[in-house]
Amino acid sequence: MNFPATRMRRLRRTEAMRSLVRETHLHPGALIYPLFICPGEGIRKEISSMPGVFNLSIDEALKEAAASASLGLGGLLLFGLPAEKDEQGTGAWAEDGIVQQALRAIKQDRKLDSLVTIADVCLCEYTSHGHCGIVARDGEEFTIENDSSVALLAKTAASLAAAGADIVAPSDMMDGRVEAIREALDARGKQDTPVMSYASKFSSAFYGPFREAADSAPQFGDRKSYQMDGANLREAMREIDQDIAEGADMLLMKPAMPYLDVLREARNRYDLPLGAYQVSGEYSMLQAAFQRGWLEPERAMMESLLGIRRAGADFIVTYFAKEAAKVLN
Repeated sequence: MNFPATRMRRLRRTEAMRSLVRETHLHPGALIYPLFICPGEGIRKEISSMPGVFNLSIDEALKEAAASASLGLGGLLLFGLPAEKDEQGTGAWAEDGIVQQALRAIKQDRKLDSLVTIADVCLCEYTSHGHCGIVARDGEEFTIENDSSVALLAKTAASLAAAGADIVAPSDMMDGRVEAIREALDARGKQDTPVMSYASKFSSAFYGPFREAADSAPQFGDRKSYQMDGANLREAMREIDQDIAEGADMLLMKPAMPYLDVLREARNRYDLPLGAYQVSGEYSMLQAAFQRGWLEPERAMMESLLGIRRAGADFIVTYFAKEAAKVLN
C-alpha cells in the first residue's frame, strides 16, 4: 500500500522499536582481537601509525588476553615479531618461537579458555627480506618460490598447532598451501585443528600500518605476484573454490571495507564459516579522523563493523574489538 497507509517511519520511532526489528546484530563473541607479540618483558610499545595498538611482550599480551576474555570476545589472532630474522624465516616454526611461547602461556591460564587462539601462518614477519615465501634471485630479478615456501608454511602450521593454536590461518597466498598444511597437521596428530584460509587476500594499500606493527615490509619489490589483484572478483571465487577443495574449514576475507562486494559474493556462494579482517589501514584511517574531530568515534566504529557484518561476515577481526565490546556490553 502507498502513503499514507504505509509509513515506514512507524518502526523507527523509539530505540526499543528499532532494536526489536533490527536485521543485523553485532555481539562481542563475533569479534577477534589481533595481538603483536615481541620478545622481552614488560614491553608495551605503541605503534605510531595505529593509536591504541601495541607490540606486546608475552606478560603484557596475557593482560590483553584477560581483558579480552572479560569482555566476551571470541578470540585472539596472534602475530609474532622474532628477535632475529633470516632468509628462510626459521623463527616461524621454531619450537621456542615467539608465537609458540605465547600460545603455551595463554593455554596455561584456564581463565582464558573462552578465547579461541588463532595463529597467523606466514613467513613475512620472520624473513629478513619481508616476503611471504622463499626468494629466488637471478641478478636484479627475483621471484617468490611457491612449492618450497609451501613446505615451510606447512611446517609452521604444524608447529603452531603443537604449541596450542586452536586454529591456524595461512595468509601467504601461495598455491596449494591449504592441502599441504592439512597434511602436516594430520601427520602431527592434529586432525581436529581447523584451517582458516585467507582465501582471497588482496594486494592492498590498506596494509601499510600493519607492516610497521609486524616489522614485515618487503625490503625490495612488492607482493603483487602472489596476493590478489584488487580488480578481480571472479578470480577470488576461484581461489576460495580451490582452498575449500584442499580442505579449508573456514574463510577469512582481507581487507574488509574496500572489498565488501567480494565478501557478499562469498557469503552467497559458500556455507563455510566466513570472517572478514578490518585491516590496519581501515583502523588507522578512522583513528586519524577521530583525532581531528571529523567523525564521531563510537558511531563510526560501530557503523564500520555493522557494515562488514551486514555484508555477510560471521565474525570480524578488528583492532576495535575491545572498544566495540565495551559498547555492546
